[in-house]
Amino acid sequence: MKFFAPHVFTFMAFLTWSLAQPAGAEIIYWFTDENGVVHFSNVPTDKRYVPFTAAGGTVVKKAMATPLGAPPRQPVKAQYGAIVEEIARTYGLESALIHAVVLVESAYNPKAVSKKGAAGLMQLMPETAQRYGVTDRFDPVQNLHGGARYLSHLLKMFNGDMSLMLAAYNAGENNVVKYGNQIPPFQETRAYVPRVLDFYRKYQASMKFVQS
Repeated sequence: MKFFAPHVFTFMAFLTWSLAQPAGAEIIYWFTDENGVVHFSNVPTDKRYVPFTAAGGTVVKKAMATPLGAPPRQPVKAQYGAIVEEIARTYGLESALIHAVVLVESAYNPKAVSKKGAAGLMQLMPETAQRYGVTDRFDPVQNLHGGARYLSHLLKMFNGDMSLMLAAYNAGENNVVKYGNQIPPFQETRAYVPRVLDFYRKYQASMKFVQS
């Protein structure tokens, strides 16, 4: 089954309905296409689909019959919810930001490794890991601490400018400085920054909506 939500009202109505569903339900996935249309589905046939999550790492689900004795689902994002909240407070960041970076960087795969050698949930390069005392980049807690410390450093370095912070996280702080404290003209970085910000705002909105 698929759902489409081109308007905010439709999106919020869907979110309200989904959060009311029972615990033994099917996970809902989502993505926003190039036209700004939000797609929901319980069958993620498109590689852009990611689990739809609300406040505290809760994965939104759709009601369905669950076979008796079936193993409980373990939503990936939810398992990091508590530690992300703690780390966010420690480094003065929003948990929505950390979740957005993790989602884009590794899709919550703690064993992810990029072609350039970045590893773990927040895709730390070896030198960044060493800089922030991360001895095992594949350890989720160490990786989250290292990535969050780096984000906090970059946010201060660029005077609270989140776009520059994310550009530096992706392309390196020296490149941002090199190009006059502007987002470097790298295709990857110019796609990365708005993508993370988009997820960040969606996480913010879902958290505020649930808490209101």
